[in-house]
Amino acid sequence: MFSDSNRTKIEDKKIDADLVDADLSNRLFVRLVAKEKRLQKIDFKYSIFDTCYLRKCAFDSCDFTGCRFVGTSLYGSTFLGCKFDYSTFERTIVATDMLRNCCPAPENLKMKFARTLRVNYQQLGDAQAANMAIRVELDATKEHLWKAWRSNDWYYRQKYAKEKRIKAFLDWIGFKFLDWIWGNGESAWKLLRAVIILLALISLRDVFAHRDPWQVHSYLSAAMQAPQILFGTLSPSYYSSGYLAVIVFCRLVAFAFLMSIIIKRFNRR
Repeated sequence: MFSDSNRTKIEDKKIDADLVDADLSNRLFVRLVAKEKRLQKIDFKYSIFDTCYLRKCAFDSCDFTGCRFVGTSLYGSTFLGCKFDYSTFERTIVATDMLRNCCPAPENLKMKFARTLRVNYQQLGDAQAANMAIRVELDATKEHLWKAWRSNDWYYRQKYAKEKRIKAFLDWIGFKFLDWIWGNGESAWKLLRAVIILLALISLRDVFAHRDPWQVHSYLSAAMQAPQILFGTLSPSYYSSGYLAVIVFCRLVAFAFLMSIIIKRFNRR
C-alpha cells in the first residue's frame, strides 16, 4: 500500500559555488546555508527547506513546485522566472517582490500562493507585506470566481459544470457585493462610502414619505436627522417599528464590519 518516497536528507551543509542545471528535487534541506550564490535552472520540486539560511542568493528559472519553506531566511534573495505552484511558506523571511514576479499564472493557484504568503507575513508580524498579499489574494479570488462561472475555458467548464457553475456565480455575486460594501474586510473607505449612501437613502425616504419633496429645506432637515436616526439617538414617532428595526440592523452590521477591520489591523501588528 505504501512505498518509499526516496526523499534525500541534506543536513548542515553549505553551498560553496554557483549551481546550474542541477536536480535537487524531493530533498529535505535542514539548516542549509548559502550566501550570495547564483542558482540557475535548479529543479527543487517537492523539496522541504527547514531552518535554512539563503541570504542574498539569486534564483533564476528554478522550479519550486510543491516546496515547503519552514523557518527559513531568504533575506535579500531574488527570484527571476521561478515557479512556485503549490508551494507553502511558514515563518519564512522572504521579500514581497515574489508577489509581483513569481505568482503562478492560473488564478486559483495565484490565490493560494498569495494566501500562504499572507499567513506567513502575519506570523512574522509584517503588516505591510500582509496587506500587499491580501490585495493580491482578493484580486486573484475575484478573477477566479468570474472565470469559474463565465469563462468558456475547458478547465473551468470541466470543473465547474451544472450546479457548481451556479454556485460559482452566487459566490461571485457575494464577493462583488461585499467588496463594494467594505472591500471584503480591507477598506474602511468603502465602508464609509456605504454608510454615506445609507444615510442618503434614509434622508430621501424621510423626505418623500413625511416631508414636502419640492422644498429644499426638507432635504437639508432630513439629511441632518439621518445620522441621529441611524445611530439611534433619534426615533421619530411617525416611523414604523419595522422600519426602525431595519435601521438598527444596518447599524449593527456596519459596526460589526468596522470592528472587524480594526481588529484585523491590530492583529497584524
